[in-house]
Amino acid sequence: MPQMVLIVDDHAGFRGFARRLLQAGGYTVVGEAEDGASALAAVAELRPELVLLDVMLPDIDGFAVAARLAEDGEGPVVVLTSSREAADFRTRLQRSPASGFIHKDDLSGAALERLARARA
Repeated sequence: MPQMVLIVDDHAGFRGFARRLLQAGGYTVVGEAEDGASALAAVAELRPELVLLDVMLPDIDGFAVAARLAEDGEGPVVVLTSSREAADFRTRLQRSPASGFIHKDDLSGAALERLARARA
């Protein structure tokens, strides 16, 4: 299962919360990014196995970032997250190359692991 994680969210408080929660669950957080452009650069530099990616970013939305990461077929596992409900993104989630979606309130190491296993 992917263990090296990049957290992408424009809210520093959520990034810190996610980092603590995932590290407590045995994940290694290799970095953080606050927008889509920084996320793409961080993936190229850090080579995470999994990217926890906020849907709503200030520059490039998470769906576009996920699509770019999937272009070569060898990108990391991508799990989208939002404080909005999955139903708000239903069609876009169905078309996305991301492995799945976790509401921010439901984030846990076990939830990430389930989605990562589904991709494998």
